[in-house]
Amino acid sequence: MGRRKKEPRSVHRENIVSAASVLFMERGIAATSMDDIAKAAGYSKATLYVYFENKEEIVGILVLNSMKKLYDYISSALIQHKNTKARYDFICRGLVQYHEEFPFYFKMVLDKINIDFESKAYLPEEKETYHIGEEINEKIKIFLLSGIKKGDLRGDLEIMPAIFNFWGMISGIIQLAANKEEYIKKSMGLSKEKFLEYGFSLVYHSIARSDDYE
Repeated sequence: MGRRKKEPRSVHRENIVSAASVLFMERGIAATSMDDIAKAAGYSKATLYVYFENKEEIVGILVLNSMKKLYDYISSALIQHKNTKARYDFICRGLVQYHEEFPFYFKMVLDKINIDFESKAYLPEEKETYHIGEEINEKIKIFLLSGIKKGDLRGDLEIMPAIFNFWGMISGIIQLAANKEEYIKKSMGLSKEKFLEYGFSLVYHSIARSDDYE
């Protein structure tokens, strides 16, 4: 126990966040108490409050971590190719991989995030999460503008609405494929992979220049 006390504060916080993440995935956030987190992490409840003020602070860190992971997936997808359709395909594949590896995080990044930083009633992690989200949107903006400039994407796209619709459609398709995999297979005779491929193709058609498909 003495050796554990000598570990850096960051190690203790990471241990607690890791334990909380597992519980949140198993039970959900609302059904997980600070007592539960303390037991899972191997700390007393009193010690837990030395490192975190409340459960909301732990959730804030997990949301931030999830946004960082999403940023890495998007950035990786965009640097691997210059061709517009190939970049789009890699973004979609990256999001599918992200969902498969971190389904809990995937849902969290789609939830409402704080954008009001005029008052002092916010966590530092919330502001950082917001800024990373803006960086991700900027990546997608660059992708869309590049595609328009090359003549691959429609020139009448309104960038910011297009970005948000892009997220809504792609994430919705991925979530639907995961939730309804058995139904899709039984009613349509499609594997999850084929269903995703078809859905992603429909979305790309909606932003691509029509003459590319004539």
